[in-house]
Amino acid sequence: MTAVLHRRPGLSRIRAAGSPLYLTCLGLVVLITAAALLAPWVAPHAPNAVDLGDALAGPAAEHPLGKDAAGRDTLSRLLLGARTSLLGPLGVVAFSTLAGVAVGTAAAWRGGWLDSLLSRSTELVFAFPGVLLAILIISVHGEGLLAPVLALSVAYLPYVSRLTRSLVLAERERPYVSAYRVQGHSALQICLRHVLPNIAPVVLAQSTINFGYALMDLAGLSFLGLGVPALTPDWGRMVFDGQTAVQHGYPLSAILPCLLIVLTVVAFNVVGEGWAARVARRDR
Repeated sequence: MTAVLHRRPGLSRIRAAGSPLYLTCLGLVVLITAAALLAPWVAPHAPNAVDLGDALAGPAAEHPLGKDAAGRDTLSRLLLGARTSLLGPLGVVAFSTLAGVAVGTAAAWRGGWLDSLLSRSTELVFAFPGVLLAILIISVHGEGLLAPVLALSVAYLPYVSRLTRSLVLAERERPYVSAYRVQGHSALQICLRHVLPNIAPVVLAQSTINFGYALMDLAGLSFLGLGVPALTPDWGRMVFDGQTAVQHGYPLSAILPCLLIVLTVVAFNVVGEGWAARVARRDR
């Protein structure tokens, strides 16, 4: 599970926005996102078209990345799998960020008993590992993408709420907040129009990092057979299905989705830390 934004001094320069590593990872994020969006139109074959007579076929002109143990085109499944593999983490990040910002802002702004109640509630969530919570919900709800997304959203919410609370506490003491209060602006107006826009870059940077971790968690659940249905293209599920191919000496169908998971997680983490470094330089 991820933690609140942190930057190691030795990596601060190479991960800074504008560095070659940052630009490379940003380009990779754009490329993977574009592939996921355009997958139904650019995939050369139907992802679930089975051809057992040509199972584990190597790369060829018609199938550049070969076929898996069921004779399905690996390239097409990777492209379509990108949609599921990115959609799940997007749902986790969207829900946990919106809810976490609301909880953190309310706790910091109101203080008192509400701050204590919300802080203790988020601390209780830390007692339940996100993956374990997802497994419990899936056992009741059944397979699919909704249950693990909801479970991981709840698990990631405390990280966003804690970060938001600390940022709002700092913003609340700034002179411009006192000026708006004197002018008669309500707390809701000050938060929505001024405080939240000021902290948004840091929260978005954290959410970008969370995206990579959520992708890894969801891929792990799919590998365990607890994520998307078996026939749905998904990178984690492809790694599970590729075990048979690895045992027969054809590891390509398992290695490629593993490689994409690693590259995507690293790319999103570097982009998130690059944004954080840029915000830190701006605030100096």
